[in-house]
Amino acid sequence: MLLERELQLAALDEYAAEAWRGEGRLVLVSGEAGVGKSALVEEVERRHPDARWAWGSCDGLFTPRPLGPLLDIAAQLGGTLHETTSGGPTREEIFQALLGSLAGPEPTALVFEDVHWADEATLDLLRFVGKRLRNLPALVLVTYRDDELAPGHPLRRCLAQLATERSTRRIDVPRLTPAGVRVLADGSGLSAEELHHLTGGNPFFVAELLRDRGNQLPASAREAVLGRVDALERPARRALEVAALLGSRVDLDLLHAVAVPTTDALDELLDSGLLVSDEGTLRFRHEITRRAVEDDLPAHRSAPLHGRILALLRAAGCDDDARLAYHAEGAADAVAAQAHATLAAEYAASLGSHREAAAQYERALRWAGAGDDRTRALLLDGLADEYGLLDRWEDSLETRETALGLWRVVGDEVREGDGVRRLSSAYWRLCRGPEAVAAARSAVSLLEPHGSSEELARAWTELAAQSVANGEHAAALELSERALRVAELLGLPDVTSDLLNTIGCVHQTLGQPWRDDLDRALAVALEAGADKQIGRAYANLQAMSWASLDFTRAESVYREGLEYCEAHDIPTYANCLIAGQVDVLEATGRFDEAVQLGRDRMAVADLSPINKLSTHITLGKIGARRGDPAAWGHLDTALADGLALDEEQYLVVIHLARAEAYWFEGDLEPTLGELRHAARANHGADPLSRGILNTWLARLGQDALPGPMEPPYAAQLSGEVVATVRLWDDLGAPYDAALTLLDSTDEDHWREAATRFDALGAEAAARIARRKLRDAGAKGISAGPRRTTRGHPKGLTRREAEVLRELAADLTNEEIAGRLVISPKTVDHHVSAVLTKLGVPNRRAAITEARRLGLLDEPRGQPGEPVVTT
Repeated sequence: MLLERELQLAALDEYAAEAWRGEGRLVLVSGEAGVGKSALVEEVERRHPDARWAWGSCDGLFTPRPLGPLLDIAAQLGGTLHETTSGGPTREEIFQALLGSLAGPEPTALVFEDVHWADEATLDLLRFVGKRLRNLPALVLVTYRDDELAPGHPLRRCLAQLATERSTRRIDVPRLTPAGVRVLADGSGLSAEELHHLTGGNPFFVAELLRDRGNQLPASAREAVLGRVDALERPARRALEVAALLGSRVDLDLLHAVAVPTTDALDELLDSGLLVSDEGTLRFRHEITRRAVEDDLPAHRSAPLHGRILALLRAAGCDDDARLAYHAEGAADAVAAQAHATLAAEYAASLGSHREAAAQYERALRWAGAGDDRTRALLLDGLADEYGLLDRWEDSLETRETALGLWRVVGDEVREGDGVRRLSSAYWRLCRGPEAVAAARSAVSLLEPHGSSEELARAWTELAAQSVANGEHAAALELSERALRVAELLGLPDVTSDLLNTIGCVHQTLGQPWRDDLDRALAVALEAGADKQIGRAYANLQAMSWASLDFTRAESVYREGLEYCEAHDIPTYANCLIAGQVDVLEATGRFDEAVQLGRDRMAVADLSPINKLSTHITLGKIGARRGDPAAWGHLDTALADGLALDEEQYLVVIHLARAEAYWFEGDLEPTLGELRHAARANHGADPLSRGILNTWLARLGQDALPGPMEPPYAAQLSGEVVATVRLWDDLGAPYDAALTLLDSTDEDHWREAATRFDALGAEAAARIARRKLRDAGAKGISAGPRRTTRGHPKGLTRREAEVLRELAADLTNEEIAGRLVISPKTVDHHVSAVLTKLGVPNRRAAITEARRLGLLDEPRGQPGEPVVTT
């Protein structure tokens, strides 16, 4: 019996009807564990029997096989999709085959269960399908636990992207009210109030406690489950233990082979409600039940069972190495665990599931033993590669150093040189610049005596990249050309891409044409499927476009690159791109957006120092322009990291940001000091940084430095105020335009500068403009804007803000609808919008976040907020 789910079912019926009309829908069904998400979807299937239905679930039993749910779905749908997935295809071929199977004409419903356990490739698939559903007769239902999404969880990013698609809808499955629990408890003899207090209204917990049928309520649902397990006869209990090791859906052949259950034992399990019959097989009624049984199984009993399951799977030709590795580890079979985990890691990496790949390499290393140093070193190198792609550079460095020690023990100098080269990248990501340069040079020294090789080409490539950062442009080009010849001779497209990338960066820094080099770098990497190089090419294309003041191209590359990096699980370069977008938002005057995106990015757990550095600089600049004392925290951190990195291209930018902050405070001596530091690093500056430096030097009466500059700076230094402002306006850079007006000698320009600074919220800059006017004796100087209400800080409409306040009062959608005199369906849409804008997975998290931000303290009906008609 489904209680208190009428609204959800009505919405799902509507979404299904829209899908069957060819308006495809992807519905995110969220709720805590045990709240009844699967039961809700099963009811929808019962109500729409004319569609093709296929289910795939993400199993919490072991590190998942990439695209596991899709493989389940393919087996059920058959046809071209099943043929494609069975033939060793690429990701793109699999994704296109699924899309083809949804093209109709028969309506199709796909269910992806428990995607909080999904691998990255499965999340990529959902993004792919979500973008392409609009004109398909398909309904995709995605269930997940919203109480298991920690900050930085991969599903959070996926949900944020899916929420922007027109085909996406949300359904939040709440707990039962006291009235609902009262209905379930009727006739049980138990207190409905106490039952609701103990379970919080969670339907699964309520049912488990009611099933216990004791005179007293047990302390938890887990105890209720285990109490029923203890009441089973021994054959049934043994069968249940084996089933718990097989997963939520039980392979009956394996169950019979391992546990040899009698019919009576299976009937007892079904009668107990621990297992249910489902389309010719058995499954646990809930994952909570399976986990309680598995967790209660001691190792001395589970290991032999894992061993038998492993042997049977291998004898049957099972090729799911992730599953085999799980059972091998459970059986303490070191050889099998290492072998299958290694294969599972390689397969996961090939499909862009780098988190799963890292987990499998970690498993392989747990069982690799101490005897074979070469094997351990290879596994460590593979793991360090995955950590690097995940932006876990501290872990990557530690793993690299361990691998390098083993290569030295093995006595393989080529591998040792390659290991030292890999260390260079890790040091750089951790802002340890001198060590990065030393490692790159050491790698070249180790490898050059062995002649031309792949490893030497990669070492030259690394040293070339390090040379660019320190202004050694001629050396970088010479190394790149030398390595490029070897890379093309040996057929190394990833190395070729890196070298073209580096050459393009050198050309941009020197003020020479660079776009063709970086476009080629990206094209070569895409053709080779080289994820690391694709990410780097996107990141540098964005950075060079921004540095060339082509903000439109920079944003276009950002969107395209971020989609790729998130789809292929490459957080290192996704984080690079987001940091670059913060810079673009600042340059184009969207300060609020820049601060929000920058702060959100800084909150990510696995964020390397190099990926924080530019955001610290930008947040510091914006804070200083607004007169925020917290700006110095960012600028001081940036300086510390910049000095540790010791690269001219970063030091120039850091000292310029600090000079600007001191200038706002009216402290000219440290302002000049920072400019002198920036000038000393000028050799590594590109035309953008040099232009900024020279305008600041001119502003303080200092001589400009030689070298190419971007056109607006050259125009400003020649005294062409109006022409320069026009250039900045055409580029969409309002702060720079206002700063140019401020440098003028015309009072009217100062007034306009103050107005422009006010519009940007750059209060410190506006104060300087007004001070110049007062010092000149100007009349009628405005005091600047009052701190009246602005638009909602999270972009909520007036109605959405009202709905948020009602949510905080713990009202249901129907109750909110009654208060606001709108329909429950409209409330549901508003709740979905609130969750998306606050970046939270459920209502409870929305209330918590709103309280943290102080959004619930705002008076109702504030002026200045956008209003929508409902």
